[in-house]
Amino acid sequence: MQHSPFCRAALSVFYFFSSGLAAFKVESIMEMYSVSIVLASFLIIPFVLKTFYPYVWMDILYFRDLLRISVKFLSRRRKRPLFFVLDRFLEQTVAHPDKPFIVFGDESFTYASTDKRSNKIAHALQAQPGYKAGDTVALFMGNEPAFVFTWLALAKLGSPVALLNHNIRTKSLLHCFNCCKAKLLIAASELKGAVEDVLPSLMEQDVTVLLMNKHCDTPGILSFSDKVDEASEDSLPRSLRSHLTFKSPAVLIYTSGTTGLPKAAVVNQNRLLTAMAVLSSNGVSASDVIYVNLPLYHTAGFIIGFIGAIETGSTIILKKKFSTSQFWDDCRKYSVTVIQYIGEVMRYLCNSPKRDNERDHKVRLAIGNGVRAEVWREFLNRFGNIEVREFYAATEGNVGFVNYAGKIGAIGRVNFLHRKLFPFTLIKYDTERDEPTRDENGLCVEAPKGETGLLVSKITDIAPFVGYAQNEEQTEKKRLRNVLKKGDLYFNSGDLMRIDNGNFIYFQDRVGDTFRWKGENVATTEVSDILTISNCFKEANVYGVQVQGHEGRIGMAAVTLKEGVQFDGSEVYNHVASYLPSYARPRFIRIQSAVELTGTFKQMKVKLVEQGFDPGCIQDPLYILNDSEKSYVPLTAQVYSSIISGNMKL
Repeated sequence: MQHSPFCRAALSVFYFFSSGLAAFKVESIMEMYSVSIVLASFLIIPFVLKTFYPYVWMDILYFRDLLRISVKFLSRRRKRPLFFVLDRFLEQTVAHPDKPFIVFGDESFTYASTDKRSNKIAHALQAQPGYKAGDTVALFMGNEPAFVFTWLALAKLGSPVALLNHNIRTKSLLHCFNCCKAKLLIAASELKGAVEDVLPSLMEQDVTVLLMNKHCDTPGILSFSDKVDEASEDSLPRSLRSHLTFKSPAVLIYTSGTTGLPKAAVVNQNRLLTAMAVLSSNGVSASDVIYVNLPLYHTAGFIIGFIGAIETGSTIILKKKFSTSQFWDDCRKYSVTVIQYIGEVMRYLCNSPKRDNERDHKVRLAIGNGVRAEVWREFLNRFGNIEVREFYAATEGNVGFVNYAGKIGAIGRVNFLHRKLFPFTLIKYDTERDEPTRDENGLCVEAPKGETGLLVSKITDIAPFVGYAQNEEQTEKKRLRNVLKKGDLYFNSGDLMRIDNGNFIYFQDRVGDTFRWKGENVATTEVSDILTISNCFKEANVYGVQVQGHEGRIGMAAVTLKEGVQFDGSEVYNHVASYLPSYARPRFIRIQSAVELTGTFKQMKVKLVEQGFDPGCIQDPLYILNDSEKSYVPLTAQVYSSIISGNMKL
């Protein structure tokens, strides 16, 4: 019987294995046993890791992303001429010129049209007397496309930009302007009145004031939009920014800090280049549509929303301000896939009336900070399977965390590589003395795992602390020396944290004289100063108190009256309304016969904070700010009950 070559080969193999089966039987069984052990080990390892190390794969992916970002950053650092954020925007403009970059209401601006509009602003600025490329400029605008165009224009001219909070007025506005040492102020048309209030002081300093309007009849304020319309849209030469280095200031972002008036945190070109990676490291790409309704003068709106989108090449849906009622309608209208938040935004959305279509959207990612665990859970239950990326960072700080594992309530996860690159620790903090606890050698004491401690981060070349413009005193206050050994230097975050046994880190509270309300940091000393220049108060001790169902702390003031003066609720309301933005106005006032002081003449706050604003427990007269009556009215037990039950909104 003839067999084909294929059959003969197959039979030969069969005969070989058959004849050798007996000889190799024992050896084969042992080999099979060994192979089985190896295979079982490979199969059981993932099970063991998932059981005992449930976040190991997420950690590995995080390390991979960190490595990828580091490689990209280092490659950009090696480019010549130097590569900045603006250069990334110009790359995106070449790559997809006709793609929408900014959508504002019914207006849409492509990458190319944004580039051309910023060119026109830059050319118009060059024609202004008193300004030359590289000079610091103060930008006084709300969320609008002109903000983006103007910043890009100034970046093309190599000018640092001070981002002024458009809510501040008079004394605070002048202070912030003076911090940045600018000789040019560019303001939005609707802020003309606020500029006019401080115009005499600006004119004394020989400051040029440009208003984004086609006409202005106020002496000392020049119209600017008409000049922009007439300017060239040609590209500007790179030589205009050839003076820049990575250490050159890019933007100044104001933060209240722990004491005094707002401070201008300096964000240099290197820091801004690094920060571009925030969105891309969280999986955002060019196909995403990002909803930006947080203020562009803040780190979250400017660096994460605007600068982050430049890196990814995404489309920004820019909103004038946050609106609970319009939020999800906007997300549906513009097919938003990524949203930004602060804790208050999440809470407002969760407290809004329920709708049948509230899960009908394309949002897949929410990135932000300050959301409480219970609000986080409610948000997911109501609005669907949205990935929440909670992070922690400070404008002027040198350390940050991101909760890449999605652990509800945590701000991030501690791991070896992160701690190696950015050495940080939690140290014990004496809240009564308002200072770190130190041992007999004068060194700080590390807080054990599970206990609350003050977050401090070592100042290094990789993790520098630049500080505040024109404020060396406040810069030095954020430097903490002799922390773990003599001569070391750390950044004092001013934030209390806790690390659990699973290596997740949680934000606990703020220390010092700052509280946070409606996403804004409020310096208690600034509010105290405003209260004591009124006709009513002799002394004012300002602090934040917690309110059930609300993020952060709301402002309260324990005050003493000037001799022979009666408390006038309407007069006090008019005073604080004229000096302070709404979020900084004390909601509760407690009238005392004397302000309690410590042995070192510091105002006592801890006891006052603990006592809160319950009229049933406090004998002193209590008042609450009432916007509808434009006055401070008595805080009754009934009003207190309405606040605690959630029937009265604050």
